[in-house]
Amino acid sequence: MSYNNLIYEIDNRINIITINRPKNLNALNIETFSELDRAVKSSVANPDVRLIIITGAGDKAFVAGADIKEFVNFSMEEAYELSESGHKILSETIESCPKPIIAAINGYALGGGLEIALACHIRIASENSKMGLPEVSLGVIPGYGGTQRLPQLIGKGRALDMILTGKMIDADDALAFGLINYKTPGDQLIIFAKELAQKILSNSSNAIKNAIKSVNANFHQDVNGFEFEINEFSKCFETKEFIEGTSAFLNKKKPDFN
Repeated sequence: MSYNNLIYEIDNRINIITINRPKNLNALNIETFSELDRAVKSSVANPDVRLIIITGAGDKAFVAGADIKEFVNFSMEEAYELSESGHKILSETIESCPKPIIAAINGYALGGGLEIALACHIRIASENSKMGLPEVSLGVIPGYGGTQRLPQLIGKGRALDMILTGKMIDADDALAFGLINYKTPGDQLIIFAKELAQKILSNSSNAIKNAIKSVNANFHQDVNGFEFEINEFSKCFETKEFIEGTSAFLNKKKPDFN
């Protein structure tokens, strides 16, 4: 499968997807968003991939927002379709992905770029990163889930402050707010992401999948998250990985989930 705007690499069970439009600060156009959707789905279907890292080409930007010239003349109906499509990709393909997705944020993550990162399961940022949802300065609001996911992570007050002012925050504030999980020097970003990935991959892939589903269930109004967790917990008991994990623990050995 070929891509015009992505670099797709698999290394030691990790798929690194690099958004590759550095001359445009990796701005998110419709083609790139569609390719990202296809790339993640391809990784889900590939048994050789157990974890995904999404990053941007170069050291200036993860994704510095949407490619505004693409939709500046859109009608309300076209804008609705654009937002609906983006929500579907971020909710169904990325946030609900059964394999962990790490956002390795290098530089600017603005607008749709930050919204991609928000949908990922874990966020790591380089020290020079800047994050924000500046859409109000364009006369519009975040359209890919930013008004929903940002408050979930940093609280309503801080989210409204960022959204209403359109301001950017640096990696230090993002870490303090809980927007990102880790901060690293820029030249260590992918190295750190791979090290974190290996820690995750040392655990049961089935348990990881069930944990992602259970945490996400908490944010669906029509789902009782506690009941959902009970079901996913009980399903683990029918897996070979549960037998391996508990047997290894009782025998004081490291489990082998490979």
